[in-house]
Amino acid sequence: MKELLTGLFEHQTLSRPDARQLMDAIGKGDLNDAQIASLITTYRMRNISIDELLGFRDSLLDRKVSVDTRGYRPIDIVGTGGDGKNTFNISTCACFVVAGAGFHVAKHGNSGASSISGASNVLAHHGVCFTADNDRLMKSLEQSGVMYMHAPLFNDALKHVADVRKALGIRSFFNLLGPLVNPALPAYQLLGVYNLPMMRLYNYVYQRGETRYAVVHSLDGYDEISLTSDFKVATTDEEKLYRIDECGLPANRCEQLSGGATLDAASAIFDRVLLNQATEAQKNCVIANAAFAIRLIRPELTLETCIGMASESLESGKAARCFRKFIELNN
Repeated sequence: MKELLTGLFEHQTLSRPDARQLMDAIGKGDLNDAQIASLITTYRMRNISIDELLGFRDSLLDRKVSVDTRGYRPIDIVGTGGDGKNTFNISTCACFVVAGAGFHVAKHGNSGASSISGASNVLAHHGVCFTADNDRLMKSLEQSGVMYMHAPLFNDALKHVADVRKALGIRSFFNLLGPLVNPALPAYQLLGVYNLPMMRLYNYVYQRGETRYAVVHSLDGYDEISLTSDFKVATTDEEKLYRIDECGLPANRCEQLSGGATLDAASAIFDRVLLNQATEAQKNCVIANAAFAIRLIRPELTLETCIGMASESLESGKAARCFRKFIELNN
């Protein structure tokens, strides 16, 4: 292990087997906090290679607590985080909008390491008690349309690095791994990334698997469809640049998507969105992301139809009802 770490610190790259071995060591608790912090710093100073990412993923998938969602073919909606934009919880809101439109969502998330309010933060703020119990998770999926998997409960490696990540408070390569190690192995995944090289990286990785995917990136640096700029979407079948006006929704300004300075503020925005009491900018941003998630599941539908389905879910109160049921089942 010392040899592997020394090589990394000397700007060498790991082979896929060596990367797997390194992540196995983290999962076993063989690396101390200083070594983990140094490892995170190393990958802040250079890009992760394909083989390194795949090796880390191999280890995490081998060590995961499995969740059986066969028969449901759920979708995961997630951003890598780390875009520095301090948005409200757009992806998590979109999950309940998609559920309100009649689809199943298996979301894998975590507490914010470089942001005030990660998905786990805002859900815990509403009294959600995280669990790895498959029966409870499936009950939530069946009755509310959404199951939520708090990442550290499903992988010992993620548990061992949680404190270091929070203490550092910076984006790390673990942000990249989170979407790739959803323990439910969802049939579909809408993933937001904050730059185009990362879009290409994920596109390459996803092409080696069976998940139907859409990787989205707003050209001004958001890891979601922000409607503050044109955006690119790379899917299983194509890569396309979308203009904001193609969504039939008005453009947003960056300041309109702020999540606020506290968890209370972020949670309040989350509630207003699902209650259809948010600003038009907040509401439209969530609708856009939910619409592209719906279209990923139902590619035969037009974008206009999917925008309409997402809008109806939010405006009719279906999304809010899904969330209320989710809270009831997970408190």
